Amino acid sequence: MTRLILTAPQVFDGTKMLPNHAVVIEAGQITALLPSDQAPDGPRQDLSGTLAPGLIDLQVNGGAGIMLDGTATLERIATICAAHARLGATGILPTLITDTPAATTAVIKAGIAAARSRTPGFLGLHLEGPHLDPKRQGAHDPALIRPMTEVDLAELCNAAAHLPAMMLTLAPASVTPAQITKLTQAGAIVSLGHTEASYDQANAATQAGAACVTHLFNAMSQLGNREPGLVGAVLSGSLHAGIIADGLHVHPATLRTALAARPDGLFLVSDAMAVAGTTLTEFSLGSRKILRKDGRLLLSDGTLAGADLSLPQAVAFLITQLGKSPTRALAMATRIPARLIRAQAGSIHVGQSANLVQFTPNWTLHTVWQNGVKIPPN
Repeated sequence: MTRLILTAPQVFDGTKMLPNHAVVIEAGQITALLPSDQAPDGPRQDLSGTLAPGLIDLQVNGGAGIMLDGTATLERIATICAAHARLGATGILPTLITDTPAATTAVIKAGIAAARSRTPGFLGLHLEGPHLDPKRQGAHDPALIRPMTEVDLAELCNAAAHLPAMMLTLAPASVTPAQITKLTQAGAIVSLGHTEASYDQANAATQAGAACVTHLFNAMSQLGNREPGLVGAVLSGSLHAGIIADGLHVHPATLRTALAARPDGLFLVSDAMAVAGTTLTEFSLGSRKILRKDGRLLLSDGTLAGADLSLPQAVAFLITQLGKSPTRALAMATRIPARLIRAQAGSIHVGQSANLVQFTPNWTLHTVWQNGVKIPPN
């Protein structure tokens, strides 16, 4: 059995930072985490910087030039997963943006195939729409946004039973509390987003089973003095929330406020699109062209359409630009999202798959290991 020992000045285990520790890997699994001077014999790599669990991204619309859409196949999902592994996210939820019923069916079929084949990096699916509020469409096609029917509900409940995780971004305007409850009971993780929901409506959805909010602050009702909106429900409650930390989708001062209000429960997402891991300067979202310019992805009218961001870049933004602790930033990209979707990932402990990332001392991604195998980052 091949043994590999990785040592680093700092090892983040998913909860705390351990100084001068070693991770022992055998047959693609972690077999020990212990002080470096107690490491067993075997091939040893002494790393600089910080060793952390492979990052977990719960909102990935595409990568490697591919969008997750109605053309989805097992192979295309595998390509997206591999692209994001090279970017540091060794576990992802490929995400379908609002599309036709046929596209939803195709993506679910491909996702179930990916789960059955144990596609590396595939943790399940995220369906962002089509059951949203057209008043908060964002970059979604308003012609495809629609209320949830009983046929939709049955398909989604069945999908939840056959996927390792399924996140659904929904708006209370397009679903009922009873539908949210049925989805939650079937195993789906209901996330509120693209919605004008009031504070009371958000709380009613939470009581029905909603557990999360999609890209906090973006495409949702904002915090007001007399109407707290969905943002207020997150900042004052127990909902988890993904957040895009690129300094563009959320102002740094606003992000600091959210982080102070919620010391746990917020997690980082990339909201990555087809251009992730490529040098492409444009791509198509349905029939619309998206331009990549100056770190932004934009529709022709200037609407932000996803993000040109990787999770390691988001981690670095929190640490180097906002002054947050590495422990906090890394937890938001590992343990917290993994816990939300109940995945066996996002931490370093014995028996866990050896999915790891190495950050340099200045918090750039250096090396990625997936199932104990070193893969070249982009």
